[in-house]
Amino acid sequence: MTDRRYLGEFELMLLLTVLHLGDEAYGVPISRELEAHRGRDVSVGSVYAALERLETKGLVVSSLGDPTPERGGKAKRYFRITKEGLRQVHETRRVLIRLWRTIPDLKLELQRERI
Repeated sequence: MTDRRYLGEFELMLLLTVLHLGDEAYGVPISRELEAHRGRDVSVGSVYAALERLETKGLVVSSLGDPTPERGGKAKRYFRITKEGLRQVHETRRVLIRLWRTIPDLKLELQRERI
């Protein structure tokens, strides 16, 4: 089995969203933020399932907030990125930038096709 050192698309988006939301990074706001940027629905269940996988990998940690009456006495589960998670975000960014730089200017490519 190979040791995976890169992030999948959804994993990367989740980690970036957790970073962006800071102290407010829990299921519903994460889902809403992803929907806003992706332009399509993101279920809270899929967010939590992916966050649990990321937690198992040591890329995020979670903690429970205080129970709230509006949630029927249930506590929110907050997430934050770990040092390893941040390292993998940066490494994935570096790889993607290198890959994008290998692609010719798409605008020029379209102009050539019209000739």
